[in-house]
Amino acid sequence: MSKAKILLAEDDVTMVSLLKTLLKMEGFDVVALHADADVPAAVRLEKPDVLFMDVHLSRQSGLEILEELRRSADTNSVPVVMSSGASVKEECIRRGANGFLLKPFMPDDLISILRQTIQSA
Repeated sequence: MSKAKILLAEDDVTMVSLLKTLLKMEGFDVVALHADADVPAAVRLEKPDVLFMDVHLSRQSGLEILEELRRSADTNSVPVVMSSGASVKEECIRRGANGFLLKPFMPDDLISILRQTIQSA
């Protein structure tokens, strides 16, 4: 079985480093995007099993990116798990996210939601 691929869209460099280490230790293939990357283009290129995206990216809105992904036929089925320090779970789910993690979160919670999202996709 091939490794599940996680695409990270997170603007905190330290968080990206920690997430990459954790996810690789858990057996995932991980691709981290630069803070101002074109996330929809990266989704098309990488074809991840899950996009793990921060709601507030440095110069972009994760919610707007999520809506753009959901509007496009070639990206609307990609599972997306959103994350934020703000309690915006309902809004993320309403706009099309498959899951949400409130920061700070425990590593086990992240692994659990990613595995659940991949299984239900």
